[in-house]
Amino acid sequence: MNRPEADLEALRAGSADAMLAEARRVLAIESEALALAGQRLGAGFVEAVELIHERVAEGHGRAVVSGIGKSGIVGRKIAATLTSTGTPAVFLHPVEGLHGDLGILGPDDVAILLSKSGATQELLGLMEYLTRLGVPFVALTGGGDSELSRHAAVTIDCSVVEEACPMDLAPTSSTAVAMGVGDALAVVLLLRKGFREADFARLHPGGTLGRRLSTYVDDVMVADDYPAVAPDTAMRDCIVPFAQMRGTVPVVDHSGRLLGVVTTGDLARLMQRDPEFLDVPVERVMTKEPKTIRLGELASAAAHVMEEHGVMALPVVDGDHQVRGVVHLHDLMRAKVV
Repeated sequence: MNRPEADLEALRAGSADAMLAEARRVLAIESEALALAGQRLGAGFVEAVELIHERVAEGHGRAVVSGIGKSGIVGRKIAATLTSTGTPAVFLHPVEGLHGDLGILGPDDVAILLSKSGATQELLGLMEYLTRLGVPFVALTGGGDSELSRHAAVTIDCSVVEEACPMDLAPTSSTAVAMGVGDALAVVLLLRKGFREADFARLHPGGTLGRRLSTYVDDVMVADDYPAVAPDTAMRDCIVPFAQMRGTVPVVDHSGRLLGVVTTGDLARLMQRDPEFLDVPVERVMTKEPKTIRLGELASAAAHVMEEHGVMALPVVDGDHQVRGVVHLHDLMRAKVV
């Protein structure tokens, strides 16, 4: 696409307006290409999902993704996204595949081949081997009548009207569409197989979401030697426990069942209205139906309760409503759950 010379001069001169206009043009072209690709999706996409699901999710195979050049870079990302969402996948470089790496392919696998033209020679060599081995492949290509498309079990149309590159040379719109279609496959597959947040956490234990979904209140609560008081305890005898428990102390009966909680806020309000506040028993000022969290619940669930009700700590109770510990907002922060 030709540019007016004035626009090119403005870009060369470092005009901020000209640079922003060009950037917006690129994004507009790529956005339109993605929208058109979405409109073209049909039965072929569904067939691709079912083929990959049958061989990988329900079978013993893997998705083997391949492409060369920019398509190869996109292919690596697609393989990584599939793997991280529960569809085991590997990337196979087509040239290295033809020079010794074909051993990673098995008869139960399914391949995903990326090529803008569908005529990439290195990929066609890999295609021949896949055909001999009986491994079906999904073609993500803009070459609808290409040799790659003709031999594919399923072809997904990734053609574009134009590249965002002003010379229509550098893969831009075409790589955006290929990556978008790959993401669509990964997302539909994860839903098709019932992949859940807990599964994602299992595969991403080092990430923030992984911590949120694999950290339980049992892991972060104060469970040993936490101070709890009886209902007839005088407020004067709660001052040290307040300091130990950062302001929230559970009130329990003789068997350890939770009766309520008393906080430094309760003490402050009592001081304002009763000069004899130190002798008042806690049962007169405690919250009798406090918010709690069950043993074995996710720590993120405790954080939600705290945020929703504006409290800093929660007693952790078991099925018999016996107190097993106390979890504080600071404990959740230290565990990087919030």
